Amino acid sequence: MALILYGKESCHLCDAAEGILRGLGIPAEYIDITSDAELFDRYGIRIPVLRRPDSGAELEWPFDAEAVSRFLGA
Repeated sequence: MALILYGKESCHLCDAAEGILRGLGIPAEYIDITSDAELFDRYGIRIPVLRRPDSGAELEWPFDAEAVSRFLGA
């Protein structure tokens, strides 16, 4: 399953979220919200956000490896 991780540069929480995904061996497309005004408006104060394109479900920070596993099993 392809996942999307919304974030931005110089975001320590986004770095932590990427680390969780790497630790689980889960690939995700990283999208920097600063490159798109609509995405910035939508996610600006919510990042990092993990999104499932198949269902549109979103997992907002804070999350850990267990929460990601539950999110993917849903």
